[in-house]
Amino acid sequence: QTAQVEAEGSSAEIHRGEKVLAMAKNLSLLAAGAAGAYLCSEAFVPGAAPSTAQAASTSHLRGLSRGSSSSSGLVTSGAAALCIVAAAGAARSRKTTVCKSFENESGVTLPLKFFDPLGMSKDGDQDTFRRRRIAEIKNGRVAMWACMGYIVPEYFRFPGYCSPSTDLKFADIPNGIQALYKVPAEGWAQIAVFIGFLELFPGRQEADRIPGDLVGFGKLGLPLPKKAEPDVNSRSLDAEINNGRLAMVAITGMISQNAFFGTTGPDMWLPGASAFEGELGVQAPVGFWDPLGLSADGDVDTFKRRRAAELKHGRICMLACVGYIVPEYFRWPGYLSPEKGIKFADMPHGIAAISKVPLEGWVQIVLFLGHYEGYFWRQDPKRAPGDYEGYGFLGAGKNFIFNFDPIEFKDPEVRKTKLRAEIANGRLAMVALMAMLFQNGTVGTTGPAMWLPAA
Repeated sequence: QTAQVEAEGSSAEIHRGEKVLAMAKNLSLLAAGAAGAYLCSEAFVPGAAPSTAQAASTSHLRGLSRGSSSSSGLVTSGAAALCIVAAAGAARSRKTTVCKSFENESGVTLPLKFFDPLGMSKDGDQDTFRRRRIAEIKNGRVAMWACMGYIVPEYFRFPGYCSPSTDLKFADIPNGIQALYKVPAEGWAQIAVFIGFLELFPGRQEADRIPGDLVGFGKLGLPLPKKAEPDVNSRSLDAEINNGRLAMVAITGMISQNAFFGTTGPDMWLPGASAFEGELGVQAPVGFWDPLGLSADGDVDTFKRRRAAELKHGRICMLACVGYIVPEYFRWPGYLSPEKGIKFADMPHGIAAISKVPLEGWVQIVLFLGHYEGYFWRQDPKRAPGDYEGYGFLGAGKNFIFNFDPIEFKDPEVRKTKLRAEIANGRLAMVALMAMLFQNGTVGTTGPAMWLPAA
């Protein structure tokens, strides 16, 4: 009898356990449903304030505290789940609010609008945002002056002495980074005192003025008594912020270029400009552009070899750019590999095709290129770079595939114009093909999504 009673008690305990599990399951489904309903409602109705969500959670917890003691642990877990759901909804509401909290500030312009890739303003702290905006405007103004200060001393210097005691004239101070080592310690002390005076007095930012509207400077940081008015001067304030951003990038580039080449003269902007500036491909706006100084030694043979390689790669890339677009609309009929049953229509486009072409296909490609390099496109030292026997404009001419007379231009000026255009378009195609490969590798397709990923 004792054993029977124990067995019945165990059965009852198991039965109660199953009921408790069923209650827990129903409570979990209820919590999930509440979460789904809440998050779906957020798509159409602004989220509730955090205080409301917190109050609802507190009220719910108080109601659950009056439940039976046998299932209090499970009920408390369910209440915690609902509390988490409510908190998640409130956090989601706050995130939406933060994303929109600074969209109407000055400097939020196309194409990037409010650009904060590091999420530094995601907390929505108005005071922190104001402090950073003040610093951005101040650094932008300094950078705009600094950019002009990098150029003006090349054409104008103040007369007289910078330091009479050390016999140092303004004309003796080099421009750019080298000036840091020539200015005496007394000069740096004067600069520090001057900047401190500006920061503490005329350049002081008052709490009742918009960022950048300083006491002694006024609108756009100019020594004017007129205060800036965001509603009236919004366009000029946006322009100042954007120009300041550009100037900060520009002065960083100038300093880097100056440090690399050791000069602030023409060599900093057009290094190596005197080497081959009469060659084809030297055109506006950069002229003869050789930032690494590869042609600084003036070696003509090396220059011709590099020019021939540039032309060859440019022609291949122009064809490759076309080859990235055409297969989206046309494929050769028939089989690429009859033995393996691979049709041209079955081949994926872009980078994915590399792994699908059989080994025999790659052997054919290598032999084809080698035949062109060793026979058809062999560079004769007596001919101009890229000018092959039997071939003409754009490297087209007679070979075992095509058999037509090459295009040639008799007028020297027309010929020079066409050759310049070929070099320029080849350079553009090399950059474009690299972008296509990168975009294809990132997005994983060559269709419309590669060009408009957000579409």
